[in-house]
Amino acid sequence: MVRGIGFKTRTNVEEAVNSLISKVKPLKTESVGIYQSYGRVLAEDVVSPIDVPPFDRAAMDGFAVRAEDTFGSSPTNPMLLKVVGEVEIGERPSVTVGEGEAVKIVTGAPLPNGANAVLMLEHANVRGDFVEVLKPLTPFKNVSRKGEDIKKGEVILKKGEIIQPQDVGVLASLGYGEVEVFRKPRVAVISTGNELVEVGSPLEYGKIYNSNNPMIFAALIENGFDPISLGIVRDDEEEIERVLVRGLEFDAVIFTGGTSVGERDLVPKVVEKYGEIIFHGVSMKPGMPTGAAVVEGKPILMLPGSPAAAFLSFYTFAIPALYGLMSIRLVARKWSRVKGTVQSRIPSEIGVRTNARVIWENGRIHPLRTSGSGILSSLVRANALLIIPEEKEGYEEGEEVEVTLIRDITEVLK
Repeated sequence: MVRGIGFKTRTNVEEAVNSLISKVKPLKTESVGIYQSYGRVLAEDVVSPIDVPPFDRAAMDGFAVRAEDTFGSSPTNPMLLKVVGEVEIGERPSVTVGEGEAVKIVTGAPLPNGANAVLMLEHANVRGDFVEVLKPLTPFKNVSRKGEDIKKGEVILKKGEIIQPQDVGVLASLGYGEVEVFRKPRVAVISTGNELVEVGSPLEYGKIYNSNNPMIFAALIENGFDPISLGIVRDDEEEIERVLVRGLEFDAVIFTGGTSVGERDLVPKVVEKYGEIIFHGVSMKPGMPTGAAVVEGKPILMLPGSPAAAFLSFYTFAIPALYGLMSIRLVARKWSRVKGTVQSRIPSEIGVRTNARVIWENGRIHPLRTSGSGILSSLVRANALLIIPEEKEGYEEGEEVEVTLIRDITEVLK
């Protein structure tokens, strides 16, 4: 770059982003309570200390029975079992199911000793102290087995995941009161320009309100960072240097304005005194004057003063750099829709809208085998939803579909 002439060379956008990310220094980690963990980046794998569920339990309301006592049952030839007790949810069963016996049970209650299946109410007729079995059961039919959701010792969340609400639920189900995460980047936001005044001040002729600072501040909050506004600085080397030194007390600094090649564009000159300019001038419109530097592992973003250019440059360069401080690259955002190819048949019932939990991976869509309404981990193992409409019997292998991401997809930086 030659001041007053223009950018003789411009860095490719992807090359610029990768160069910047490679230079930033990861932040330290901290423990936070699970109520404060949403949106934070995991600093370590989460390993389950228990089986979930921790015992065999009823998956339906009905009767706990021995499956072998139901063999051959039908509406015209029902087996008759004696009801010998009842099991409440949250209690240890005090009754044992013997041959020819049944115990009344509710969904989620522990299976009593001797039982290995649950007869649904819909397939039972109560006759006083007895129950008629209208349909045969196989062993562990309508039973959620111990460890069916999550097995003890299993890695349920990986380092680099951005914690979602469903993850918080799983952490709670595993007994985690707190979790280790990367510290949130604290980002100083500075606007430069003699023409700028803060909102609320009188607007004199030739002046404009400072819109970039509150806009970037809001964008930082949206992405889970901690912004600190250092306000407006004039186009003066000493003033810019003073505010830069103050900004270096934080984890990153974002300038808007003063980044081009005019005589008053002084930010790159000042920043270069303190660190390495990674790039200045990129192959992007709007946003060509964008620059970036690294000072002691901290990213310094120099964004154009034009609001649209500042906004687009922020999301193109600042967001990757700030996530780089937490050792991850953001691949795709939650709630975005992406296309892919179904890798194996995903069935659905006609007349029922199915929310199929799936894994989207580089355009390939894999259904989850475990996806019951009580299986919370299915919303953690899945990263997308495939909505199957009521009139369709599912999707076949090889079909092209569109899914909605239900979590941010990240990569851990090496």
